[in-house]
Amino acid sequence: MRILMAGAGATGGYFGARLAQAGQDVTFLVRERRYQQLQASGLVLQTPQGTETLKPQLAQANSLTGHYDLIIVTVKSFALDQVMEDIAPAVGPETLIMPILNGLRHIATLQQRFGEDKVIGGLCKINATLGDNGEVIQMTPLHQLYYGALDGHNDARLQRVDAALRDCQVDTRFSDNIMDELWEKWLLLSTLGAVCCLARGNTQQILTSRGGEALLQGVFSEILSVITAEGYQTRPAATARILELLSDPATPMTSSMYRDLTQGFDIEADQVIGDLLLRAKRHSLATPLLNAVDVNLQVYLQQR
Repeated sequence: MRILMAGAGATGGYFGARLAQAGQDVTFLVRERRYQQLQASGLVLQTPQGTETLKPQLAQANSLTGHYDLIIVTVKSFALDQVMEDIAPAVGPETLIMPILNGLRHIATLQQRFGEDKVIGGLCKINATLGDNGEVIQMTPLHQLYYGALDGHNDARLQRVDAALRDCQVDTRFSDNIMDELWEKWLLLSTLGAVCCLARGNTQQILTSRGGEALLQGVFSEILSVITAEGYQTRPAATARILELLSDPATPMTSSMYRDLTQGFDIEADQVIGDLLLRAKRHSLATPLLNAVDVNLQVYLQQR
């Protein structure tokens, strides 16, 4: 299977590297700065098990040739419009596109551009970041990759994807209910991002602060009400696990949005929080805590 990994940041770099190490034909589509960095130093993975370096197969938008069987999109959500332009020449009649982005807005955007039959569901669970020299740093052993047809019908095309991905040295989950997985991932990451960005700290600091637990539970409840109104079929055991994970004061957690914010980077405010508010408005839901988070993030973006 010919695979194009759109992006070689922490997510794309890690999972793309594992696919390449498993013998898959993987090309990383990257910008000029990242291209030069990877050409000079290789793709470096720093994992709990040690450091690995591989020489990746690279391409830039103007050098893409031929169609790909699978395009995995791993950029930040605010870069999606440009990436769609970049990958368009690589999309053929049989190409499947698997976005691994935060939120859900990107699915409709990709479907409108390339067709509903080309977009499949995907998400990952990994604690990873890029180091100062562009190395991919996996902070914990967690490295799960979920994928499946958005309508739950995993046909022969999806079976081919599973055959390519399942032996790539990561924990793969071929799901026949990927939409619920996507809703639950959004519930987790948006709650985490909201409370960390609003309180400017990790969950341990928040939960051990006066009113911190109430803040987290309040944000969680507002988000759960929104996604349920939007079509999420609540799985009580799954949502309870998410709340339990977030509410453990012994385990300090932060979100990628919070880490980007503390470094002065652009953030996925509209895609992670703003889209929830639009959906809440559609159902006339009161979400005062989410509104406070959104104002906070907008002010940050104005001040960048």
